[in-house]
Amino acid sequence: MPQDKICKTVRQVNKEPVSEEDMKRLVEIAEDFRSVKNYVYQRYGGIRSLSKIYPGYTVQNEMTAGGLRTQLGMPSVYFYLAVFDALGDIKSQWTRTKSEVSLRLLRNQGFGEADRHYLRFLLKVSNAFSQVLNGEPVELKKELQAQYGRLAECVDAGRLNRWLCRQVRRCHARLHTDSASGFSLTERAYRYGDHGIYVSAKEKRRRIFIQLTDNNQYNRQLYMKLNPEEGSIEIRVPVDVGIRSHKDYDRPVGIALGMHTMLTTHTGSCYGEDFGRYQLEYAGWLRAQAAGYRRSRADNPGRKKYHAKKRRLEERLHSYINQELNRFFREERPQTVYLAKLPKPRAGGGNKEINHSVSMWQRGYIRRRLAQKCMEESVEMAEVLGKGISSGCSRCGGTGIKKDGMFSCPVCGYSEIEKVNTACNAKKRGQEGLYSTAYADHKEICPDKSRQQEKARILPQGLGSFP
Repeated sequence: MPQDKICKTVRQVNKEPVSEEDMKRLVEIAEDFRSVKNYVYQRYGGIRSLSKIYPGYTVQNEMTAGGLRTQLGMPSVYFYLAVFDALGDIKSQWTRTKSEVSLRLLRNQGFGEADRHYLRFLLKVSNAFSQVLNGEPVELKKELQAQYGRLAECVDAGRLNRWLCRQVRRCHARLHTDSASGFSLTERAYRYGDHGIYVSAKEKRRRIFIQLTDNNQYNRQLYMKLNPEEGSIEIRVPVDVGIRSHKDYDRPVGIALGMHTMLTTHTGSCYGEDFGRYQLEYAGWLRAQAAGYRRSRADNPGRKKYHAKKRRLEERLHSYINQELNRFFREERPQTVYLAKLPKPRAGGGNKEINHSVSMWQRGYIRRRLAQKCMEESVEMAEVLGKGISSGCSRCGGTGIKKDGMFSCPVCGYSEIEKVNTACNAKKRGQEGLYSTAYADHKEICPDKSRQQEKARILPQGLGSFP
């Protein structure tokens, strides 16, 4: 994709409720889509099939010969898309497994440098990794084989291979999905027309017509999410949009995220001051509904109203977040945004209500939307080291005291709002080059790249893409 464009998701919804008969046909396609994916997960998700999933044509041929498509009566435009969707999930699962094994390797103090080098080679070279897990002799291309031989001579290869197999057994799990809430569509499975979209059904030469609220037309892979209870659908479309450039965006801005005020800058400007109220209302309502549902589960006729109100509260909260982020960019005009690398959520204290509110904090959504908007506005987003960032004094660097939302430094006497001090520290650390590990690695990899190219590598990829 050109570097002056990014991918974001647009949504199309139905104008009129989908008839019960048509929704039944759509749900049947989604059920078959799920069945195919689960079949692929079960058959090709283990170590025996590692050699087949790259690039995946072996799996496609075996699935064609297996007769599952004929058994389900499923059109090929859906069947093969489900197969390759499942293969993509399996590859992602193996990537997560390798990442977890790499972390365990890093934490293991019993390995020497030669041991680590050997195991990293196996994790990096897919064929070697597959052969070791399956107990086969390692046979690679000439150059890789020579490199493997040199590494294996310096270590106890049998012991390290057994360790790798044990860790993979502990970390890797075969995938399974119970969700049949939607399915993907290729260009051959739909066409736009008559202010709506025609979707291929399981019956030959039969299409399901859904009238849409807009007349936009796309020619790419779509994802259709179903809501049978309300007779509605949502089409998610990944589109490429141009990146906007602003000559007056020339300020470095440090920010701090919070649960009550969404975002505070190093100059003391606040954005999303009502965020805490929306957040507490959303979390409190969910907690009350969960308690009531447990008490009367046997007599509860359904969750239609619950899901409808939950969706309304989420949409209101997300709309407010996006509105305030847009205001932040308009008023601050940042060239670079510095923020602390957020730690993983931890177990709470004794107050269950506070624990529940913290667990419902939309910080992941805020972080994703901030990253997306930074890409759209040609703004660099840099995550800095977060350890001790709220307790350190932004003026002298000493350790201060936090109380009632205020920060005071006993060393130099500096006093400021806690979030403002944190934002000042984020800006200071960013300008001093104290970045988080991921950001620092990318800075080292591409020091001679332009700012726009570097930003594209640093920021998370795939934001806005559909499931």
